[in-house]
Amino acid sequence: MPSLVTEPGIIHYETYGRGRPVLLLHGWLGSWALWRDTIEVLGRDFRTYALDFFGFGESGVVADRQTRRTSAYTVPIYVEMVHQFMDRMGIVKAPLIGHSMGGTVSLSMAINHPDKVVKVGVIGSPIDGNSLNFLLKLSGNPKMAAFFWLFEGRGLRVFLRGYSYFMARDGRAMSRMINKDVSMISMESFFQSIGTLRQTNLRPELGRVCVPTLGMYGQRDIIVRSSENQTLKAGVPHAQIEWFPDAGHFIMMDSPDRFINTLRTFLLSNGS
Repeated sequence: MPSLVTEPGIIHYETYGRGRPVLLLHGWLGSWALWRDTIEVLGRDFRTYALDFFGFGESGVVADRQTRRTSAYTVPIYVEMVHQFMDRMGIVKAPLIGHSMGGTVSLSMAINHPDKVVKVGVIGSPIDGNSLNFLLKLSGNPKMAAFFWLFEGRGLRVFLRGYSYFMARDGRAMSRMINKDVSMISMESFFQSIGTLRQTNLRPELGRVCVPTLGMYGQRDIIVRSSENQTLKAGVPHAQIEWFPDAGHFIMMDSPDRFINTLRTFLLSNGS
């Protein structure tokens, strides 16, 4: 299980393939495992790195900082995490591909560290936190998060086990993945991460994204408003927008063939 110690904490990651580096960033409540099928294909042409954000999967904030850090699981911290990961791994620059919250972090990297980002791809990502599902926005409230976390999160897992059947076409596979990922998080990472995502609004800064950009959005998304594809296009006019009418929030699960072909073509095109 490869891991890397950075200033904010310990990063768990999985790597596969050979060639130019590509970073894959998961969404809220997820882990690197979201990309398990993706890295098998991209690994034919690239060296892929799939990271766990702090508080998710196997990554965590350094123990002796835990009590002093009040916002360890925020979008700015995750941006710094990716930045330090690249520096420590000797990755001068690379494409960043992110799902949901991971895409928000990827765009933030392109805005704040443009020298590090060759291309950026987002899948069902919120540009403005107000585009999140109402229940997700409620989860960012500490009192509501505490309610959701009653009985050590068992109630939340029961709810998500049922709700996940509406998130993807293969509800059973979605339920298994969500249940496993949620079992590895804490209440703090649960509400801090979604709270900061809800407060994030990248629209005023999108004009600073100068690298090739890909946005993939599903019409059946019940997590993030699918109209965020228009928000991305308005702020980044050169962005390539791919619309998936039969997919929801997890496009890589609902439309796997078109998803991987679109992503691979984007990464292999000139400028990667």
